[in-house]
Amino acid sequence: MPPAKSIMIQGTASDVGKSMICTALCRIFSDDGLNVVPFKSQNMALNSFVTKDGGEIGRAQGVQAEAARVVATTDMNPILLKPKQDMMSEVIVHGKHFLNMDAKSYRNNFVQEAMPIVEKSVRTLQNTYDVIVLEGAGSPAEINLKDRDIANMRMAHLADAAVVLVADIDRGGVFASIIGTLALLDEAERARVKGLIINKFRGMRELLDDGLEWVERETGIPVLGVVPYLDVNIEAEDSLALSSLRFKKPKPGEFAVDVAMIRLPRISNFTDVDPFFDEPEVGVRLIGHINELGTPDLLILPGTKSTMDDLAWLKAQGFDQAIAHLRERGTKIIGICGGFQMLGETLLDPDAVEGNGESAHGLGLLPMETIFVGNKKTVQMTGTRGQDRLTGYEIHLGRTKILRDEVSPFLLLEDGREDGAISHDEQVIGTYFHGLFHNRTFTRQLVNELRVKKGLTALPSDVKSDTERREDAYNMLAEHVRSNLDMKKIYEILSIEVSV
Repeated sequence: MPPAKSIMIQGTASDVGKSMICTALCRIFSDDGLNVVPFKSQNMALNSFVTKDGGEIGRAQGVQAEAARVVATTDMNPILLKPKQDMMSEVIVHGKHFLNMDAKSYRNNFVQEAMPIVEKSVRTLQNTYDVIVLEGAGSPAEINLKDRDIANMRMAHLADAAVVLVADIDRGGVFASIIGTLALLDEAERARVKGLIINKFRGMRELLDDGLEWVERETGIPVLGVVPYLDVNIEAEDSLALSSLRFKKPKPGEFAVDVAMIRLPRISNFTDVDPFFDEPEVGVRLIGHINELGTPDLLILPGTKSTMDDLAWLKAQGFDQAIAHLRERGTKIIGICGGFQMLGETLLDPDAVEGNGESAHGLGLLPMETIFVGNKKTVQMTGTRGQDRLTGYEIHLGRTKILRDEVSPFLLLEDGREDGAISHDEQVIGTYFHGLFHNRTFTRQLVNELRVKKGLTALPSDVKSDTERREDAYNMLAEHVRSNLDMKKIYEILSIEVSV
């Protein structure tokens, strides 16, 4: 079969909507009968996805693979960087931990080594699929980084991709960002840009017409569409998205159930909390300062890329005492992954996996000890709690053991292991199980528990599954983007004959 056609979505800046456009195109191409696959050579993300064979890739590529109706593999994101500490990241190669490296060493020593890895993945995908949807990173016009940039134009050249440049009009200066980006590209790079997309538009479309005509005349590049802002429930991968998520600062009594999540400095996989946004009469707050804590019905300690550092931050802010006080007042507390480890009594780092090898006292809400080891565990998980069958995934370095029988295991896993711990009064729960709340029946039961505790009527127990919700979101996004893009022109750019 001939090599796949390639289209690459690049942006004038970070968080302009590249991932969403790629996700939409994956679903559109799939709907149109094409065998399509997502690809991002190098991804820096706090939220990751675990493939069926236990590889760790960027969450966006996992989402895009699902939208494309294909099984996610590490070829779709061969290099993943997970920020760990200031100027330090974990480097993951083909889904497995490679090493921890500072930014300067990565730029000077590793980037060139990464190219053969990336090229092999591209060639594998080209020989397997009809269309590759490549996603860029940040901006292709960062002139101080271009000689080591393996995520933008170098990938476009490697895959012979038609580039579509996305600009975010919501942040302002959209035409300047387009012109400035193109001006900083060299001639061969500009020649690859075949179309422009104006994203996150709010207002009257007609008011843009003069500007669109001007930018087309000025650049010689067609505007393929203006995509209105859409609030669609698809998981984010980067902490930049935290500011745009639907976290609330409710007035007293505004929501029947108050859910709070602590914004740890090195927070990761924060999409665990997303399902609560869909629960009726539930307010979800992101807490960065102890003065914002209040007395929530449910407090969530999320995952983190550096448990020891974020535990020290919690204590420095006074959250340790405040959390102990909430436990006494009846707030339900759930810790996930790093948050689970913090709930214990002792954290040991003898091999300096987490930092300098020191030990630390945890919050002491669960009788357990965690030892950090270098062998990272990444695996999809299935477990049961009572009659509920739950699916999720596991990503962590620590190994945790229960010290006393004051708690019970939270889940019995399908592979025979036990996961997590739950206090006998069921008020404190810790688990390594990411994706717990995406099991919607479990989450509705939890919300109803909180409602009944406050004297409120329980909500209906029948809820739409997470798979159904994601499918609805992909279809909504695809229809929204298709109706606002010139798909006929996109297929012409790709030299693909499809009836649209």
